[in-house]
Amino acid sequence: MNIPSNLKYTKDHEWIRLEGDVAFVGVTDFAQHELGDIVFVDIESVGKTIASEDVFGTIEAVKTVSDLFMPVSALVIEKNPALDAQPELVNTDAYGEGWMVKIKPTNIAEIENLLTAEQYQAIVNA
Repeated sequence: MNIPSNLKYTKDHEWIRLEGDVAFVGVTDFAQHELGDIVFVDIESVGKTIASEDVFGTIEAVKTVSDLFMPVSALVIEKNPALDAQPELVNTDAYGEGWMVKIKPTNIAEIENLLTAEQYQAIVNA
C-alpha cells in the first residue's frame, strides 16, 4: 500500500499536500482500494468555506457512496475537473491526477494536528 511520507492524513482516509498557501486534498490509496471501482465524485463546495472534519463532497463506488471530509478548515477554490469524465483516476493515481479539491486553508496550524504517514500506516494496519 502506498502512503507517501510527504503528505498528512486524516483518520477518515483523506490526504493533504500543502503547496505554498494552497493545498490539494484527495482520498488515500487505502480508501480507494477499500471502496473499489470509483464511478462518480460529487463536489458542490467550490467557493465555500468548510470547517475541518465537515463534509465537502461524496465519492461513489460500484457498491457504496461515502462522504469526503475536509482535513483542515479551508475555502474550496477548485475541484479536479478531470474527475467529471474520469472518476477512475482516483483508483489509478490517488495521490496525483486523482486529487479531489484545491483549497486555501484558513488556519494553516491545523495541518500540524493531522497524522503523519507513520501514524496513518498504524491506523490502516490495526
